[in-house]
Amino acid sequence: MAFGTNLFFGCCLILFAFLLGSPIEFVEGNIGPFPALFVFGDSILDPGNNNYINTTTQFQTNFPPYGETFFKSPTGRPCDGRLISDFIAEFANLPLIPAYFEIGTDKFLHGVNFASSGSGCLVETNRGIVIDLPTQLAHFNEVVQLLENKLGQHQAQQLLTNAVYMFSTGSNDYAFPYLSNPKFPFPKEEFSEMVLGNFTAILQEIYNKGGRKFTIFTLPPEGCSPGGRAFNEQANGTSGDCMQELNGLLQMHSSALPQKLNQLQQNLTGFNYTLFDLFKLFTERIDNPSKYGFKVSIEACCGTGQFRGINSCGGKRQVKEYELCPNVTDHVFFDASHPTEEANRQFAELLWNGTTDVIAPQNLKSFFIM
Repeated sequence: MAFGTNLFFGCCLILFAFLLGSPIEFVEGNIGPFPALFVFGDSILDPGNNNYINTTTQFQTNFPPYGETFFKSPTGRPCDGRLISDFIAEFANLPLIPAYFEIGTDKFLHGVNFASSGSGCLVETNRGIVIDLPTQLAHFNEVVQLLENKLGQHQAQQLLTNAVYMFSTGSNDYAFPYLSNPKFPFPKEEFSEMVLGNFTAILQEIYNKGGRKFTIFTLPPEGCSPGGRAFNEQANGTSGDCMQELNGLLQMHSSALPQKLNQLQQNLTGFNYTLFDLFKLFTERIDNPSKYGFKVSIEACCGTGQFRGINSCGGKRQVKEYELCPNVTDHVFFDASHPTEEANRQFAELLWNGTTDVIAPQNLKSFFIM
C-alpha cells in the first residue's frame, strides 16, 4: 500500500512539474529536488579557485606533481588527488562540485566551491592575493542570482534550503600572524572573538539567503604539520616538535565554536549545524599513523628540507628544489601542510557517516536525506 501511494505521489509530482514547464531535477540516491553542496574556506577545500586570481605560487598548486594520483594532472587542488569535498560529492551522488571560476553558464545547479588557499575569515588575512571569506560570500550571492534567473525564485529558494553548506576556514587568520611574529601580535582572546564574529556573520548572511544546513570543520593542527615542525626547528632550535602555541590558538577558536553555533541555532529558526573535529582526526593520524594505514606522519611526501617541510613541492616557489616520496599513500601529508588524498578519503568517510565523537550532533549523510 505504501509503495502504491509513493508511486502515485511521484507520478503526480512529475506531471505537476511538466505542466509548469520547469521540470524538477533528481539525482539518484538522494531525496528531494536539487541536492546541492556549497563549499567555502581555505586550502583544505580549494578545488582551484586560486588558478584564476592575481596571486603568487605560494598560494597556487596548478603544477605537477599536484593532482597526479587521481586527476593525472594538476587542477589547483593542494593535494595529490581529491579533497574532502570531492569525496562528499561522490558519497552524495553529486558531480564534482566546480570551482566558482569554472561554473560557466550552467554548472551550478548542484553547488559551487568558493574556497581559496591562504584565505581566512578576515579580509586582512593575505589581503589582495587570496579570496577572503567575505568575498566568497559575495560570489555566493552572485550564484544565488544565477539560480533565480535559471530556475525562478521559488525553485531557487527550494534548492538553497535543501543544500548543505561546508566550511573550513580560520586557520590562516591565526597562522600567518603567528608565523610572522611568534609572540603573536594581538590579544589572543580578543582576536579570536573577532575571527569568530566575522565567521558567524557570514553564516547568518547565508541563512538569510535560505541556507539551513551547515557543516563546519574545527581548525587542523597546523603546528604539527611538516611545515610547522620545520619552522619551529629553524626559529626555536627544537628537534622537530610541534608548535604548541600555534596549536593552542587554533584550539581556542575551535573550542569556542559550539557556543557560537548554539547561539545561532537559538536565534535563527531552522538553523541546523554539525561540527566536524578535523583537529582530532589529524592528531590521531599524526600520533599513531600505522593504526590508520600510514607509515609516515611527520614528513611530507613532497617538499624539501627537514620533514620536507619547506613548501617547495613542484619547484615553482621561492625554493626550487624538492623531493617526492615513492609511495604517496604511506603519508598523512602530501606537502608542507596539506593531507594526501588517502587522508582526505578517511576524513570524508568519517564526516559522511561518522559517530558523535568526531561529527556532532549528526553526521553529514543525515543532512542529505533530511
